[in-house]
Amino acid sequence: MMEIILGIMIPFIGTSAGAALVFFVKKELNISVQRAINGFAAGVMTAAAFWSLIVPAIEQSADMGKLSFLPAFVGIWLGILFLLLLDHVIPHLHSGANTEEGPKSNLARTTMMVLAVTLHNIPEGIAVGVVAAGLINGSVHITLESFIALSVGIALHNVPEGALISVLMRAEGKNKWKSFVYGALSGAVEPIFALLTIAASSLLVPAMPYLLSFAAGAMIYVVVEELIPEMSHGEHSNIGVITFAVGFTAMMALDIGLG
Repeated sequence: MMEIILGIMIPFIGTSAGAALVFFVKKELNISVQRAINGFAAGVMTAAAFWSLIVPAIEQSADMGKLSFLPAFVGIWLGILFLLLLDHVIPHLHSGANTEEGPKSNLARTTMMVLAVTLHNIPEGIAVGVVAAGLINGSVHITLESFIALSVGIALHNVPEGALISVLMRAEGKNKWKSFVYGALSGAVEPIFALLTIAASSLLVPAMPYLLSFAAGAMIYVVVEELIPEMSHGEHSNIGVITFAVGFTAMMALDIGLG
């Protein structure tokens, strides 16, 4: 059980570690660094969605024969539609953007930036929770090593993300401690949603392939809707593509090497 708790907390620890960089960085991250961060995050999440979630979902549906893809197909679409809904009902502002998304609100710019990151941390929390639930319930296609690999991969993506938020908060005029708290709290939603998913999945064990691919669909939505546009923002640059490949291959190596 301690391994499960540790795995759930690892992504949040990664976010907090990244947020702590605000104590050492004196100015806002330049556009190339932000592109690199978003490219790396996109690569990690794409690989995690495929290797850690979609493949196990299809393997668990092998008894369906040629229709073994169906639970993954349905789950991916449900995950995408879920994030699309959240995108429309939660006011948020992406870094580098001047126009808020979602319903109109009087929230501060900094609050909406944190909400944007929090929004796309939800599927990561669900992903960790689903894999943890599969491990707890004895799924033959999920191992402790693959669970830890997923958590570590998401934590690697969360380190630069936490740094990006805290540094942005600092640039907006917050003091270092407040900036750190904002950055760290943007990742607090992950263990919360992981625990909620574990609690709910105990009632939905037969639906595990759908839950795995639901998390994958939500992560894919975040990559396509947010991270890829941000890694390509501004003048043409290949840095985002390169760090995407680094993130993808690093997560792939973690998942297959440890799984």
